[in-house]
Amino acid sequence: MNFDEISVHSSAEESPGFLLWRVSTLWRKAIEMVLKPLDLTHPQFVILATVGYLTKDKEKVSQADIGRHAALDPNTTSQILRGLEAKELIERSFVLDERSKSPRLTQKGKVKLAKALPAVEKADEEFFATVDLRKSSMLKALQLLS
Repeated sequence: MNFDEISVHSSAEESPGFLLWRVSTLWRKAIEMVLKPLDLTHPQFVILATVGYLTKDKEKVSQADIGRHAALDPNTTSQILRGLEAKELIERSFVLDERSKSPRLTQKGKVKLAKALPAVEKADEEFFATVDLRKSSMLKALQLLS
């Protein structure tokens, strides 16, 4: 197959989509390595941290708020929240009716997040160590894309 005829890129390493895929896959592996001993998946960590962040001022938040913040669809968000609830890391109370649940961290969830967040931040620091994010436009580019 002649890629010169079907692609604008002369190599995969010039494709921003491919590079983002590759970097995100390598980064996720690094994050999953630090979360595994804590019995958390990466999506569970993201939702746990999101619940902690959005409720840090003791405000009630909806599952929809959590999903939007984490860029996940409602069904995935609900499924992850159910898993975190089964692990007793969050509890969900009903705000208006059964469809409107307000998750918050349990004490066990707060302890887990207090271990997981520094571990993930350290893994991030190590993974991105070759790039000076303060001098690079990478962080700004990721912020614009998200």
